[in-house]
Amino acid sequence: MTTELFTQEFETNRPQLKSYLLRITASIADTEDIVQDTYIKALEKLSTFRGESSLKTWLFAIASNLAKDNLRAQKRWVENVTDITKQAALSNQQFFQEAMHIRATSPQGQFEVKEHIAFCFTCISKSLPLEQQLCIFLKEVYDFKVSEITTILNTTEAMVKYYLHTGRSKMISVFDGRCALINKEGVCHQCSELNGIFNPKQNTQQEIMKIEIAREAESGNKEHLFDLRMKILKELDPFQSKAAELQLHHLEHNRQVMEKY
Repeated sequence: MTTELFTQEFETNRPQLKSYLLRITASIADTEDIVQDTYIKALEKLSTFRGESSLKTWLFAIASNLAKDNLRAQKRWVENVTDITKQAALSNQQFFQEAMHIRATSPQGQFEVKEHIAFCFTCISKSLPLEQQLCIFLKEVYDFKVSEITTILNTTEAMVKYYLHTGRSKMISVFDGRCALINKEGVCHQCSELNGIFNPKQNTQQEIMKIEIAREAESGNKEHLFDLRMKILKELDPFQSKAAELQLHHLEHNRQVMEKY
C-alpha cells in the first residue's frame, strides 16, 4: 500500500477513530494526540501490514494500545460520576456562563436529550474496568466482530465474550438503578433538568417521549433498553452533532472534576 493510499484510508476512518477515542478517554486533547500518534505509528509500520485484518481493525488496534498506555495511569471514574460533576457544576458560575454563551452563539450549541444520553453513557462507562469499556464500545457502537476485537485488544475470544457480558450486565444495572428515563424511581433526572435550563420554552416531557428508549421504558426488557442506548451512540458523532460544542464543554468540565476527585 502506498503512503498516499494509506493516508486516504486513514482519513476515511478518522471520524470513527476520533469518536471512539473521545468516548474512552473523555479528553479532547488526548483524543487529538492519540489520533495523530496513530497515524504516525501506522505509517512507520505500514510495511508490516499484511492484510490479515482490515486496515480499520489494524488502526483501531494501534489506537487502542496507545489509549491503554494513557488510561492505565489514570484512576477509573466512579458510578455516580454524574452526581459528583453535577454538584461541582452547580457551584461553578463560570461553567454555566460559558455554557450559556455556547448555547447562544454556536451552531453546535443546542441541548438535545438524545445527545445527553450518549454523553451520560460515556461518563459512566469510565467506571468499568478498562477492558470491559473498550469491548463494549468496539462491539456495541463500532460494530466490530468478536474475532476482530481479539485482534484489536490482543486477547482471546473467551475473554472478549467475558468482558462484553460483564460490562453489559454492569451498565444495565447502573442505568436501571439511576436513569429516570428508564426507571421512574431513578435518581438521575439530568436529561430533564438540563433540557429545562437550555430549552426553557420547550415541553421537556414531549421531547423525552420522542426518544425510543423513553417510550419503551415500561417494557421492562433491560437488554433491549441497553441496545436502544447503544443505537443512540451509533447515530451520534460527538464532534459533529448540533449539540457537539455544548456537550464537549460539559465533558471537559467532568474530566477536570474527576481528575481531582
